[in-house]
Amino acid sequence: MSEARVLLEVKNKIAYVSLNRPEKHNGLDMGMFKEMIATAKKIRKDRTIRAVIMHGNGPSFCAGLDFGALSKDPMMVPKVFLKMPWTKVNVAQQIAHIWRDLPIPVISAIHGNCFGGGMQIILATDYRIATPDSKMSILEMKWGLIPDMSGMVTLSRLTRVDIAQELTMTGRFFSGIEGAEYGLISKISDNPLAAAEALANDIASKSPDAIAATKYLFKKTWKKDTWGALLWERWVQARLLGRKNQRIAMANGMAKDGKVKPFHDRSSFR
Repeated sequence: MSEARVLLEVKNKIAYVSLNRPEKHNGLDMGMFKEMIATAKKIRKDRTIRAVIMHGNGPSFCAGLDFGALSKDPMMVPKVFLKMPWTKVNVAQQIAHIWRDLPIPVISAIHGNCFGGGMQIILATDYRIATPDSKMSILEMKWGLIPDMSGMVTLSRLTRVDIAQELTMTGRFFSGIEGAEYGLISKISDNPLAAAEALANDIASKSPDAIAATKYLFKKTWKKDTWGALLWERWVQARLLGRKNQRIAMANGMAKDGKVKPFHDRSSFR
């Protein structure tokens, strides 16, 4: 049996997702597609998990689609890119969008190469922390293609249209520092995994209901019209008020002795 392409470890209520084809710079083959989606679904079912950290084993985060594997498996293209009538997305889109759709925050820690499909995966995560010298590219143009793994959803929320078009039309390489200037990278760090852990632990200390509600609220309201956004604010807040974790947060906030009560793991906001 071949080694798992995606590893999952849960520590201190944080899920560590490791892309595990280091010899291929974590290139995406059919096995990687299947295991990434299965891992995200497993995380969704575990309500004790408060945050996700995704990183790549070996020299790179993810070098994109493994065209060598594609050439060996002629059925990979229809399996990945054709959408079934009863689904909203195809497998290629799902491998990225499924992380955006999780009710908990997902942080990607990026080093080495991050190209094509790998780039679209990190764009679908909530926070992206990269080394200054990370090498990135929306590389699909090299193959005469366009980014079609949910990149059109995420690029429009993170950067200007002229930047998105230029990077897509040229497929040029850019650094982590440039990515931060474009709004595609959240933070630069020499140790992105450690920075991701610090952020995840901070988030994990808060009410899981309020964290899930925040992600849901921004997803529903970002770039929405004013009145629609105000409506969603009222609706989401109404779902939080008076619930167990909200009452615990209030008690902790009012505590004068510094003692805090633990939150219930099973978030009611899902």
